[in-house]
Amino acid sequence: MANFFELIKSDIPVLIDFSAEWCGPCKMMPPILKKVKEALGDGVKILKIDVDKNQAIAQKLQIRNVPTIAMYKNGNQLFRQAGVLQADQLIQLVKQHN
Repeated sequence: MANFFELIKSDIPVLIDFSAEWCGPCKMMPPILKKVKEALGDGVKILKIDVDKNQAIAQKLQIRNVPTIAMYKNGNQLFRQAGVLQADQLIQLVKQHN
């Protein structure tokens, strides 16, 4: 868990996909996040966190729904939304905070 909190202190935006194996809509996020990474390259870090395997992080951050997308920079949460988001929305969001 400590590694997670070190990662989100990055000065590069960190986009986190909180998901679960059993979640149907969560399966839509990997290709979307791949497009975001292709568009932004080193301008964004992307993490996928399985809430079932990382329950302590999910509890501490009060993740109640999956998928939930959150963005952190310098340890601060800049954005958080439950549900599937499109690549262009996420790209625009990261660009706003870069």
